Amino acid sequence: MKRNNKELNRALSSRQMQMIALGGTIGVGLFMGSSATIKWTGPSVLLAYGLAGLVLYIVMRALGEMLYVDPSTGSFANYASEYIHPLAGYLTAWSNVFQYLVVGISEVIAVGQYLNYWWPNLPDWISGTIVIVTLCIANLVSVKAYGELEFWFALIKVLTIIFMLILGALVILLGLGNNWHPLGFSNLWSHGGFFTGGFKGFIFALSIVIASYQGVEVIGITAGEAKNPQVTVIKSIKSIVARILLFYIGSIFIIVTIYPWNQLANVGSPFVETFSRVGISAAAAIINFVLVTAAMSGCNSGIFSSSRMLYTLGLKKEINDKFTRLSSKGVPVLPVLTISTGILLGLLLNEILPYFVKSSSNIFVLVYSSSVLPGMVPWFVILFSQLKFRKIKKNELTDHPFKLPLYPFSSYFAILALSLTLLFMFFNPETRVSVIVGAIFLIIMSLIFWRTHRNN
Repeated sequence: MKRNNKELNRALSSRQMQMIALGGTIGVGLFMGSSATIKWTGPSVLLAYGLAGLVLYIVMRALGEMLYVDPSTGSFANYASEYIHPLAGYLTAWSNVFQYLVVGISEVIAVGQYLNYWWPNLPDWISGTIVIVTLCIANLVSVKAYGELEFWFALIKVLTIIFMLILGALVILLGLGNNWHPLGFSNLWSHGGFFTGGFKGFIFALSIVIASYQGVEVIGITAGEAKNPQVTVIKSIKSIVARILLFYIGSIFIIVTIYPWNQLANVGSPFVETFSRVGISAAAAIINFVLVTAAMSGCNSGIFSSSRMLYTLGLKKEINDKFTRLSSKGVPVLPVLTISTGILLGLLLNEILPYFVKSSSNIFVLVYSSSVLPGMVPWFVILFSQLKFRKIKKNELTDHPFKLPLYPFSSYFAILALSLTLLFMFFNPETRVSVIVGAIFLIIMSLIFWRTHRNN
């Protein structure tokens, strides 16, 4: 039975929203070692995570300021249309769909590879299909079912990180697993110093680090389905940034303190090595299980986030009105099915293309990396929207309890930092292509927008 209205069901609790945001940000990359960032700048990567964390804090506080007044589904896409230009809202929504579709495909492919640890003869497409169908059903049942599934996925990751932080601290301070000879902190400045890559290496690392934080803005998309959104959203944002920074910076600190930064390429997963070091023989199996849940969590967040953006596009008449129809549980059925089908097609193409195109693996690498620039669009949009929001909503800000500190300087600082990051990504040979491909996507979507709206 279908609901007659187009209001999504507000069923997400603060507990679920916090874990959804954590799950969308803490991904497989952290558990596999973050070697790409460490190789550029050595131990000073900690400062890169800290600086990127400051930008993250500003973006999330700016988002929270607007969400308190208008907690709508597809929030930052709506803000972009209202406070910047309809094109900005259009690009934001499609960037989010593109980003999470790509993320969903890559995470499902990763699940198949991780399951090979236990079932080496199981074809990746079979395990991937099972995962997609399972997550699709969970998203179709109700938003509460999605939130609960994502809560437990994220909780597994969080508990693993906390356990790793405790074990790492014991290794460093007490010498656990090292014949009770404390390792100390000398690896932070030995092996070439703290800034091993100089200013250039630090900035290159910063661009990758900022990309690793992408996904936390999903908390804004959940606002339209949150219980008591003003209280829930603000509570979630207040705690989520601190937790993300603790988990990321804490984990990287343990890694670069225990292991010489220039030897990490030979370590594999630092999480596995740390667990093994203190005598946990099943370390590889434990971390592999965590990687499976982390990848499923990423795909789960992808289905939820991008389906809500398709729903928002439907409300704005940018796509067929059928995308706004809701189930009796308040779930946008067609958007969920569309995104799930898109991820399934991506999975199958990944299996089929190698038989026809020898360089197909390179094609997929380009597609995956191309989501970095579209993934930054929501951050820019949030910051520019908040600047206009402040001017328009002056009366509603009088007793506002969650205003962005140091406005407007903090907003301008974050915009400048993101702009410089994009610039250096273009100059970095390892990230240049991803920026170009992402820019091509945005240009194509802009042309489609102007073509479809030229008579409006």
